[in-house]
Amino acid sequence: MTTKIRVAVVGAGLGGVAAAVKLKEAGIDDFLVFDRNQKVGGVWHENKYPGCCCDTPVALYEFSFAPNPGWTHLFPRAAEVQAYADNIVENHQLASHMKLGDGMASAIWNENSNTWTLKTENGTEYEADAVIAGMGQLNRPAYPDIEGRGTFKGPSMHSARWDQNVSLKGKRVGVIGSAASAVQLIPEVAKEAAHMTVFQRTPNWVIPRNDQEISDETKALMMTDLDLAMDMGKRNRQLLYDNADHFFWKAFEWTPEGRAAFTRQAIDQLEKQIPDPELRKKLLPDYPIGCKRILICDDFYPTLMMDHVELETNAITKINGNGVETSDGVQHGFDVLIYATGFETTGWRWSMEVTGQNGQNLNELWEESPEAYLGVTATGFPNLFVLYGPNTNLGHNTITFMLEHQVAYTIKALKALEEAGAKALMPSRAAQDRFNNEIQKDLSGTVWADPDCASWYKNADGRITQNWSSHTRAYAAATANIEMADYELIG
Repeated sequence: MTTKIRVAVVGAGLGGVAAAVKLKEAGIDDFLVFDRNQKVGGVWHENKYPGCCCDTPVALYEFSFAPNPGWTHLFPRAAEVQAYADNIVENHQLASHMKLGDGMASAIWNENSNTWTLKTENGTEYEADAVIAGMGQLNRPAYPDIEGRGTFKGPSMHSARWDQNVSLKGKRVGVIGSAASAVQLIPEVAKEAAHMTVFQRTPNWVIPRNDQEISDETKALMMTDLDLAMDMGKRNRQLLYDNADHFFWKAFEWTPEGRAAFTRQAIDQLEKQIPDPELRKKLLPDYPIGCKRILICDDFYPTLMMDHVELETNAITKINGNGVETSDGVQHGFDVLIYATGFETTGWRWSMEVTGQNGQNLNELWEESPEAYLGVTATGFPNLFVLYGPNTNLGHNTITFMLEHQVAYTIKALKALEEAGAKALMPSRAAQDRFNNEIQKDLSGTVWADPDCASWYKNADGRITQNWSSHTRAYAAATANIEMADYELIG
């Protein structure tokens, strides 16, 4: 039996939750949100490693429509963001729209009915007029291609698949990786481990987080005077937003003058926290700041100065039953191995297979060089709306800003269909090509285009497929209205 719904939202992370809120507010109540996890929250539900937290200030990261005066830190911990997502679902009475514990396996465009036929991983079928794809990208753990990876005899785990049953107390721990998740978990692991070795392939630029705990007095004031809390929250959010957007021009435009201040800030922290010149040399990147993800952390460097913590920069050549062998021939023995090696980001390997017009497979089409119109809609895939799609990632500001505007754009598109009396829409090939040509031209002037800097922002050919090319105000302006001349109507 096939259940008919108007909108299927795939993914119950923050993007999917925001879509649910705004669909309901727009009077579109016939929708369901699907996720293979048993709880909402997406990456904040899945990542449970010690020290996991948001590296965006909370006043900027929370949705504008769901302010929360009860945060405990300026940079919220993962469990708090998870609870925040739960609270949005509860406060907006969305539980009845949630289909959790059953992920979406496939979505096929039916050209006869101009609808999507969907099948969940448990085999349940749905028919939907539109699909909002909110599966995100950073949810497929990447493991290094190292000989013998499966031969280690002790416990091993990826940071995104943390095993709470493994004790690190008094253990010899090897951490492979030194980027975003690694700099958060390494200080926490060091508190438990008898000895820890951190394996670094490439050093990263690190700037201070300057995190602070929000005092009980401040929280009490916020909770007792909610009008004051909302006003202060809006002012703080606007200040942080303005600074973050200005950061784009200072750090990412390819001008040495623009990045000098941030380079100095990172070097100052390195020199202050790492007095050992040899260790400092190992941690100093040889590429311009911003071309890879900038890390925001206060306690990573001090942890590396601890007597029981070691930084290893020789390449790992082999993993064996007892530990790791490096290119200098040294065997490093461990009781536990941790892979803090990030996520698969090349290609667009969604767990859901999406088949559009003429049998086009979106996963295959986006495998090498994903592209869309405004990062939201795609030629050949009518009524498919993507959240956090190609070229909408940010190296600055907050992804929740982009999600809010993508959701708003999707709602406007659905309303435009009603007004036009059509069943579906998709961008014309000319419009999609024009948009992508323009954005690639703009991106060529940013630090991300540096040919000597490899990052997950680019595909194998060096095309920047992940990042937005300007400040977020430009994205808000680009998505403010539906340019119907750029769309083809169907049905």
